[in-house]
Amino acid sequence: MEHNLKNIDYIIKGTETRDGAGVRLKRIFGGPNTVQLTDPFLLLDHFGSDRVEDYIAGFPWHPHRGIETITYLLSGKVEHSDSTDHRGTIYPDELQWMTAGSGIFHEEMPKPLDEKNPEELMKAYGMPTLVSGFQLWLNLPAKYKMATPTYRSIKGSEVPKISMDGITVKIIAGEYSKISGMYDSRYGIDPLYLDISMDEESDFIYKVKDGYTSMIFSITGEGICREQKLEPDTVAIMSKNGSYINVHTGNSKYRFILLSGKPLKEPVKWYGPIVMNTDQQIREAIADLNNNNFVREKNPLME
Repeated sequence: MEHNLKNIDYIIKGTETRDGAGVRLKRIFGGPNTVQLTDPFLLLDHFGSDRVEDYIAGFPWHPHRGIETITYLLSGKVEHSDSTDHRGTIYPDELQWMTAGSGIFHEEMPKPLDEKNPEELMKAYGMPTLVSGFQLWLNLPAKYKMATPTYRSIKGSEVPKISMDGITVKIIAGEYSKISGMYDSRYGIDPLYLDISMDEESDFIYKVKDGYTSMIFSITGEGICREQKLEPDTVAIMSKNGSYINVHTGNSKYRFILLSGKPLKEPVKWYGPIVMNTDQQIREAIADLNNNNFVREKNPLME
């Protein structure tokens, strides 16, 4: 199998930035400069801190169009609401999978799970931060850019989990060991989203579909892939050649996200939280915002 292993083409280290109303986060990748490497994935942010002032301002009411956003929470909570009348709270190990489609407004407000006694929460969950989570943006194909917005809440108990040989895999989307995750794509992207925890001296192998973009996002600990060390808040973009991804550990535990998806290979025009295919579509989105016409009527998916 050695000759059929994927290599690492690029390693991108997350950079500190602020977003929303001033939330401090690490942008692992995102924007026009990386989209050709990460297609169909557009952006990945790691938000979280043990300082309430770093995140409490949150991400107030803002628009999205042309993409899906996936929020995955490790600790703390995120209160949310949107223009489709969905509202609720994301708790640890839970996800919000939102298809913005033709246009949606929403807000996400991170908070400590136990706002009265956050220090005890940290001890209980064994987490180094009061709030920690990720938001991933997944592009939509051109023919689905204006699909009806939809929202899915995924509880931690609903995510299939497999543990064997010192490795635990949570299957959020895609398939692992013939078990499928909760998300069933209707948009032809066929995303894979696995949360993988490895003990010391363990070995993980996964076969990626031919031609798919695949990436390893490191959360904690240290892993090794093709003799390269994988450290927290970095993403390793794998080569298109080869079929298998092989990660192993030495004397450190390691937790990472494995992402894979079918590249769209379509033009990308980016305007903040709006991602379309043409400049004209961006101008239309801006006009819709200015004319209070951003949220459209239902638009059934095209077959």
